[in-house]
Amino acid sequence: MGDIDGWANIHHDILKEIAKHFYSYDDFIQLRLVCKQWSLKLPEISSKILWLLVPESFSDYFSEDDEGGYHLMQRIADEVRLDIQSLDEAKIHHLNLAEMQNKLIRGSFGEWLIVLDIYQGSMCMLNAFTKVRLDLPPVSTFPDIIDYNPNNYGLEYTVRDLGDDDMDDYHEPYINCIHVWKVIINSCPINDNEDFMAVAIYGPRRTLAFYKPNDKRWLDLSTRKQAFDDVIFFGEKIYAVEEGGQLYEFDTNTKSGPAGGIHEAKPPSDAAVGPYQLKYLVGCANGSLLMLVRHFTNGESRTYKFDIYELKKNAKEWSRLDSLENYIVMIGFNSSVQILPASIQTKGNQIYFTDNLLDLQSWDYAEHQDIGIFDLDDGSYQRVLSDVKFMCPPVWCYSSSLL
Repeated sequence: MGDIDGWANIHHDILKEIAKHFYSYDDFIQLRLVCKQWSLKLPEISSKILWLLVPESFSDYFSEDDEGGYHLMQRIADEVRLDIQSLDEAKIHHLNLAEMQNKLIRGSFGEWLIVLDIYQGSMCMLNAFTKVRLDLPPVSTFPDIIDYNPNNYGLEYTVRDLGDDDMDDYHEPYINCIHVWKVIINSCPINDNEDFMAVAIYGPRRTLAFYKPNDKRWLDLSTRKQAFDDVIFFGEKIYAVEEGGQLYEFDTNTKSGPAGGIHEAKPPSDAAVGPYQLKYLVGCANGSLLMLVRHFTNGESRTYKFDIYELKKNAKEWSRLDSLENYIVMIGFNSSVQILPASIQTKGNQIYFTDNLLDLQSWDYAEHQDIGIFDLDDGSYQRVLSDVKFMCPPVWCYSSSLL
């Protein structure tokens, strides 16, 4: 008993020095559970701050090893805010997500991830911390897929172009990798309760599909000729923005599925349009909508500036904004959100971005990704992991309590 008591009463500084060498979130939790004294002495690594979901290297990503795929990275909380200049092994914790090989992340909301299997075409929601999994309908059930033959390897899907009635049906290779652009949900399921809704941007025309629990297929939202950049749930509605800046609005309180269409607000007159601009929607605490226009450099696909527009509640025209004031916005494959900077120990008036410019990316080899923090105070930006190549973009992951 004396030896056990001795370990329990180990000096605080020595225990902290030992803890510095635990880079796995799960291992660190086990360390805190050794005894009550250690639990009290060691800081808790909270899931209720910002994490970055990072794919493994190219070789690990397609391995048979169950430990490959993705891991979550979080700064050791003790201390200062995210130091994007030094995201190295000594300053992050890892939370491994097993059985994520051959998977793509196509959305996140809070701690929930939208996971797409490259080869099977199956889709699910996965809680990064509890590992709870909820199935979504597979790629084969999207409205433009009219036939699925798993035995016809590489050409399993027969696709109908919903925007062109004169075009013949066709087979699309590698469709699992390129058919799903982004998936969002309206809330985080609690205690495995599947009371949520989902919307996907899918297909070569980037159209919208809707899902609610117990549905077997994705429902077409009948916006067939628009190419959408982003979609969000806000209030009791779905809002989507197409590449030209036109806003769409759908009411979710209908028995037959969301109903709606073009919003009466016209696109901002000076909003940029083109392959090197992406638009995002963000719902604000004051009831207004924000549209962020993200500009990329031609050739390198690197973010270099943002334009911001606001549509106030019940307004019919967008107005230009120069500041987010005391808020930050997070965009990428995650559901675009606005949060208070104190939640993640940083300052306001910033945009946290990851790379979801799929038009200019390849799915079959690793690339540098466009990840960083844009400061609207001075127009500066800081890159994160800019020298690392990933198979697919990292994704922001955070506790829903931050919203």
